[in-house]
Amino acid sequence: MANTSARMLRLLSLLQTHRYWPGSELADRLEVSPRTLRRDVDRLRDLGYPVDAARGVAGGYQLQAGAAMPPLLLDDEEAVAIAVGLRSGAAGAVAGFEETSVRALAKVIQLLPPRLRRRIDALQAVTAPGVFGGGPVLDAISLTTIAMACRGEERLRFDYTPRAGEPMLRHVEPHRLVSLGRRWYLVAWDLDRGDWRSFRVDRLTSPAPTGARFRPRELPGGDPVTWMRSRMASIPNKYDVSVLIETPAEAVRSFLGHWGNVEEVTATSCRIRMNVDDLGWPTMVLGLLASPFVIESPVELRERVRTAGETLMRAAEAS
Repeated sequence: MANTSARMLRLLSLLQTHRYWPGSELADRLEVSPRTLRRDVDRLRDLGYPVDAARGVAGGYQLQAGAAMPPLLLDDEEAVAIAVGLRSGAAGAVAGFEETSVRALAKVIQLLPPRLRRRIDALQAVTAPGVFGGGPVLDAISLTTIAMACRGEERLRFDYTPRAGEPMLRHVEPHRLVSLGRRWYLVAWDLDRGDWRSFRVDRLTSPAPTGARFRPRELPGGDPVTWMRSRMASIPNKYDVSVLIETPAEAVRSFLGHWGNVEEVTATSCRIRMNVDDLGWPTMVLGLLASPFVIESPVELRERVRTAGETLMRAAEAS
């Protein structure tokens, strides 16, 4: 990397996985000499980042855990507010920001001292976060543990309960967290089955890094979201929803995020497609978009929307 600033940000991002990086491996990642790497580490220390170094043949670097948060200079209240806000974002409070929120939350939580982590955990224990779209509420620590394992290229083990079956221990090479259809999925290489698999994070418990590193494999097609969409398309759900709505496609896409497919029909209309087990979510979407629409399928959605509309009208007339 020729640009020093870009290289420093990349170095900090790697160190924030809090794994121990051998100096030679870190220099190779940054495409610099060991001498340049040492200078970059010194620059980070000058900015206040506590980087530990071990000398010798097996020497390397590691960022201390539980440090302060330079150079942001946040006070305790601001740090807690940021972490809580990112948890809401990870839960889907703002469509399209789920994955970004998890990546940022993973970095922030690793830098918080234990006393602030306890405050955040206590706050989470006595509040009930509202999940936009009705998706499952997830444990933020589990999400960040998985995110850190993805970033640090570290094998992960966890208990997993499939749709039909008993819990079982799984060992994987985590590749990417994907937010899709109001749920979080882990895309990973399953070591026991020797193939790519996806795991719903709300069915996953006790994720724990094993300490074993791996070299990332190439995901078929390259894009995790596309891979997940194709995989989900092959899984039958109860309802195949298709609705023609008088709203520009771009406006609907910005509202839905990854929670539905949007096909442009004309400059002022589009078609929404969803594959769902529960019609509550598409009913709410149509109500919030507040535009003329035609339900093409399924018939059950027409009845659900009609019933919801009649209930709202009676309530409005009675108030």
